[in-house]
Amino acid sequence: MLDIKFIRENPSLVQKSAKDKKVDISIDHVLKIDRKYRELFLSVQKLREERNKIAKEQNRERGKEIKDRLEKEEHALNSVQEKLQEWLLKIPNLPKSDVKVGKDESENKVIKTYEEPTKFNFTPKDHLELGEALDIIDVERAAKVSGARFAYLKGDAVLLEFALVQLAMETLLKEGFIPVIPPVLIHQEITEGLGYWQAGGNEDYYLVGEPTEGKNFYLAGTAEHAIVPMHKDEVFQKKDLPKRYVGFSSAFRREAGSYGKDTKGILRVHQFDKVEMVSFVPKEEDDKEHDYLLSLEEKLFQMLEIPYQVIKMCTGDLGFPAARKYDIEAWMPGQNKYREVTSVSTVTDFQSRRLSIKYQDGNEKKFAHILNGTAFAIGRTIIAILENYQQEDGSIKIPTVLQKYIDKDRITSSK
Repeated sequence: MLDIKFIRENPSLVQKSAKDKKVDISIDHVLKIDRKYRELFLSVQKLREERNKIAKEQNRERGKEIKDRLEKEEHALNSVQEKLQEWLLKIPNLPKSDVKVGKDESENKVIKTYEEPTKFNFTPKDHLELGEALDIIDVERAAKVSGARFAYLKGDAVLLEFALVQLAMETLLKEGFIPVIPPVLIHQEITEGLGYWQAGGNEDYYLVGEPTEGKNFYLAGTAEHAIVPMHKDEVFQKKDLPKRYVGFSSAFRREAGSYGKDTKGILRVHQFDKVEMVSFVPKEEDDKEHDYLLSLEEKLFQMLEIPYQVIKMCTGDLGFPAARKYDIEAWMPGQNKYREVTSVSTVTDFQSRRLSIKYQDGNEKKFAHILNGTAFAIGRTIIAILENYQQEDGSIKIPTVLQKYIDKDRITSSK
């Protein structure tokens, strides 16, 4: 959520930023509601002062008149305040000044490339063909049990998953990250606080069962959704920042807007596992932390020796809460193109204002800046390994850095 004072002072900038993010909202309308709120707030304050003054004078008739007016004004104030809050939540975060204005992903910019795409002296297969032949991926049986966009990982694919988790955890623990396994059920109000709900993200979440205690539960779309609000309504000491977490969690997406896209294999599924990084930092360390998290994502893929490119997202592909975002796209030989495997974003103080996450800086409480990044999206990383490390006989060479966790150097058919 943006600071209302900032919106009042910079309405044109906020309107342009929303337009650049393809969010249809009238900032003039929001400010009109804000003016009404401030008028009612002042009126209520004056009536309360008058009520207190009359109480001392013991003027019952006048006191009843003021009481009735005050109740009416307070009711109107609460109603307008709720309406203002509702509209403020619809305003997206501002892109950082270095983010390119663009309409969609076609205007994102490649800012770095690591290694050349993997070359083969045979025609490479895609991950599903490889996985089925090795009996380590089974989408047909998953379809019988759960429907489309689900899969069983079996045998060495499971060992590969946990090897990736161990690699990420070991690497990030050395960097001072705190490991977390978060809950996957979150309240709707938390989703709203993160800023995904107003962006239409509710269409991508699964509602679980009946509302409990008047609150809806949703399945988390990533570990970040449950890690960030750990510190809701809390105040850090500045000396304790940055606070960094690495979480492992299953994630769930309806993929409501992806009909017909990537229907083959495990690239785009409803359930997947992730290792996610979350940082809480002071405002002045935001840019530095963003670069740091990106460097860790790159380090992990360099350890796997998988070719990739780094993409800087334009405004039209940035997302509702993000102020700046980078994607890493790994080379997928089976598709003959790069595909997203990680992202890293700063949301500045956008989520901390909604969730009231602050830090004490001298005599002042300030809103923390929050960043999140993917260490490994497990399924997509497995795809990249299978396709880049495939051998002509259909076996898969295991990346050197993972061999110590699996105690072998190759995946071969167990059929």
